[in-house]
Amino acid sequence: MQIEKKDIRALSKEELRDFFVANNDKAFRGNQVYEWLWSKGAHSFDDMTNVAKTTRSMLEDNFVINHIKVDTMQRSSDGTVKNAVRLHDGLVVESVLIPTDTRTTACVSSQVGCSLDCNFCATSRLKRMRNLEPGEIYDQVIAIDKESRLYHNHPLSNIVFMGMGEPLMNYNNVIKAIDMITSPEGLGMSPKRIMVSTSGIPKMIKKMADDDVKFKLAVSLHSAIDEIRARIMPFSKNFPLADLRESLEYWYRKTKNKISYEYVVWKGINDDKASIDALVKFCKYVPCKVNLIEYNPIDDGEFQQASEESIMAYIKALESIGVVVKVRRSRGKDIDAACGQLANKEAEM
Repeated sequence: MQIEKKDIRALSKEELRDFFVANNDKAFRGNQVYEWLWSKGAHSFDDMTNVAKTTRSMLEDNFVINHIKVDTMQRSSDGTVKNAVRLHDGLVVESVLIPTDTRTTACVSSQVGCSLDCNFCATSRLKRMRNLEPGEIYDQVIAIDKESRLYHNHPLSNIVFMGMGEPLMNYNNVIKAIDMITSPEGLGMSPKRIMVSTSGIPKMIKKMADDDVKFKLAVSLHSAIDEIRARIMPFSKNFPLADLRESLEYWYRKTKNKISYEYVVWKGINDDKASIDALVKFCKYVPCKVNLIEYNPIDDGEFQQASEESIMAYIKALESIGVVVKVRRSRGKDIDAACGQLANKEAEM
């Protein structure tokens, strides 16, 4: 029976060094291979031209490199690029390049499908197939960086974890990917240019604070009234707003980093005065800013974009207490979106 080979990128540099020593080779060979895998983005062992052929053959016998492949790429008239990314096992996720005049942002996925059940999101209709590995997350960023350089003449400037999946339900792999993205041995990007968006899992928000992460935090809030939030995001019944509030206060005490709230206003759901007043109250607990997001309906169901009057009422109420509000208009409307609100995330870092 053929034994399934391990993805070599699951090994740390130290584990690679140990592998070579155990196979009667020099430890420094692990450093060389590690550099090829991450800094140079080798897709095969044959790419490693300064490594002896016998060593490459040994690696081939023991490991694989499970790189992603951009299956299809769509370019919007507004410059947005959407990638359907095929994984080594044939599953597909989506990532997006979102350009503005001053930056390009990569919106990346962390799971195939999603662990949660947000009723307004197309991805939630796809059951979670599996978590993405750190290398698969990293590869999405590399692909978008290349597209940014090709189509917009400058390197990728920001990353948001707002694609398919709930990042905090794949915490370890997301953290490993971010560690490599920010490492000088990887992309060397500042963690301050990375934002992780969660639907709100209190114990994991606290864990991030305890782990002293340096990236930014966004929370998909959508309502500051438990009953309405549970209608929008049924899983939130297990994570009431009182618990979420406590975790966010803990986060701010530990990190001193302001929180971004992602908030879609829907007609007949959260566009009333009580919803506005509840959000205003919630925003007083922790220093924050609010991104009001234009909604792309996924069908003709109950979730429909609210009126401009409703949006303006939110803006006026929030600005009256000194909260910075941005309105995020939908991007890439002329190309298909495979994962819910992903293309709407034009995160302001």
